[in-house]
Amino acid sequence: MPGLKTRPPARGPGSLIPNPESRLKTQYDGRIVLRSTLVELACLLIATGATAFAQPPQAQPPRITERVDVSRVVVDVHVLAPDGNPVLGLRAADFRVFVDGRPVVIDEVRWTSDSVLSRERRGEASPESRSDQSRLALPSGRQIVLLVQRDLEASRFPGLMNMLRRAGAFVDGLQPDDRVAVVSFQSHLDLWTDYTSDRGVLRQLVDRRILMESPPLKVPPGTGPSLALHLDREAGRRAATMEQALVVLARALDQLPGEKSVVLFGFGFGRLLGSHLIFDSEYAEASRLLMKARAAVFCLDVTDAASHTLEAGLMQVAADTGGFYVRTNDWPGLAMQRLTRALSGRYEIAFVTPELPRGDHALRIELVGRAGIVLARRGYRD
Repeated sequence: MPGLKTRPPARGPGSLIPNPESRLKTQYDGRIVLRSTLVELACLLIATGATAFAQPPQAQPPRITERVDVSRVVVDVHVLAPDGNPVLGLRAADFRVFVDGRPVVIDEVRWTSDSVLSRERRGEASPESRSDQSRLALPSGRQIVLLVQRDLEASRFPGLMNMLRRAGAFVDGLQPDDRVAVVSFQSHLDLWTDYTSDRGVLRQLVDRRILMESPPLKVPPGTGPSLALHLDREAGRRAATMEQALVVLARALDQLPGEKSVVLFGFGFGRLLGSHLIFDSEYAEASRLLMKARAAVFCLDVTDAASHTLEAGLMQVAADTGGFYVRTNDWPGLAMQRLTRALSGRYEIAFVTPELPRGDHALRIELVGRAGIVLARRGYRD
């Protein structure tokens, strides 16, 4: 029909995160277009006379608009080789995604290894690529939180000191636009610095201050998206367990855009009840919020032991959020190398939300015909 126009959903090219207002519009404005030669038109005007021009215009039929909202789920996926290096060159055909045990069609797969803002600026400069508007508010560089579980116990403190010294070298090796925040948990949760790219400040914290000094009474918000602005310090002071501290941190991270990495230097959490390790009830909320915030937790166990009961807490939060767990007592240098390699890049996998009842959904991602360790969060909520 001549008056029928159809436009595809609007979306940012090259992006995995479409505009949430993207929609399909079908419009019919009721007009009928007549084509005629000039001679025919002149004859028509003479025959009808001037009265035709005096007639009031007919009311147009109401415009009919149809809207279909399409939402997508974006999952951050690290695929690592046995040596810890990222597996490169994977495409959509190399992955399988399951939601609640059912396969879903992958919409797009993109590898990313540099800062979010840098990618978008390059996209704006390219004539065949437009910027993804949903990402323009993201900060330049990676967002990393160092979470230190402080303890003076003899089997933990030496390992913690050793790993924090190595964390100094990790900080020195970050990209110039990476931003790092530092928090600690002992009897409660404390914030030491908001996201910053100041390597001197970060070096002082991990080398000495976070173990030898008291945290600042107040941390002013930095520029750009701020952890200090959203972290509830009073709730942090009331957090008496690691599970409660993770809830406070996750709520703050959920207020910030983009993907994040949490590097946890600690010894674990949970309680041993008979032969079972149990977590505080707050852990379920912490896990859900961390996944929602796209915050993967990478746990470096500082305990000087081949294994121990509290390691299960570190293993659990890493597996739930798409990070990993590694012991540091034997090869601390290799543990830090594995962390650096894992954070060097990841895949973003997007798929259209399947038609399922709204709520919590289990998520599983596998490789097809390729070898590698897949790290991805275990679920999402819609």
